[in-house]
Amino acid sequence: MNMFLHELKAYRKSTITWTLALVGLVILFLSMFPSISKEAEEFKKVIEGFPEALRIALGLSVENIGSILGFYSYIFLYISLVGAIQAMNLGTSIVSKEIRDKTADFLLTKPVTRIKIMTSKLLAALTSLVITNVFYLGAASMMASLVETKEYSTRIFLLLSLTLFFLQLIFLALGIIVSVVVSKLKSVLPISLGTVFAFFIVGALASTTGDDALRYLSPFKYFNSTYIVQNSSYESSFMIVAIGFIVIAVTASYLIYSKRDIHAV
Repeated sequence: MNMFLHELKAYRKSTITWTLALVGLVILFLSMFPSISKEAEEFKKVIEGFPEALRIALGLSVENIGSILGFYSYIFLYISLVGAIQAMNLGTSIVSKEIRDKTADFLLTKPVTRIKIMTSKLLAALTSLVITNVFYLGAASMMASLVETKEYSTRIFLLLSLTLFFLQLIFLALGIIVSVVVSKLKSVLPISLGTVFAFFIVGALASTTGDDALRYLSPFKYFNSTYIVQNSSYESSFMIVAIGFIVIAVTASYLIYSKRDIHAV
């Protein structure tokens, strides 16, 4: 428990910063909705002037941009990008920070197993993401109720919002496996940004080409907002792949970390 609390405290500033960033983004974006919905027809004409490939890549839907769910689906693409960077940062920091700060050998001399160390770090990272998502969901729901006077499906809104947490779990797992495989990471931010933006570009490419097989290569496309709005559910095949990847990545991380050599300072 002490190790868990120590790790949670270590992530405190980062959690506050990323939470404020996500809350600020959703408040900023949703505050634009009344103006856009009021001028929906003119805005649609502007969007129609964009090349079709660009509209698809950016997630712009001409038909639904005037509704709160359609607009939220569009802005959520960029909110999830920020959330993914947060999760990737957390994941890559879990083990690498001990080596970077030269505290790994000290930590491993304590009467605790590596499994317990990894579990404490993982639970602290998960708690950090849960805290972020609770505040984000609260802010998003409040703003949606303020800016939309018409009735809309709160279930669909919740499903869309929860994809942020699911996406973060995928990138957290990816970050953890990178953290244990790469022995020395001088800085996690370049790795996190490069990885997240690479997957984001692959997702945009999958949208423009319409290749469903390519969607499996980008976590950003595992949760299709159009499908969620139309069916009030997630695509089962992508959920299975997401869960499978998380389980495999975390399990592999435990196995590798329990056997890897930790160099003394």
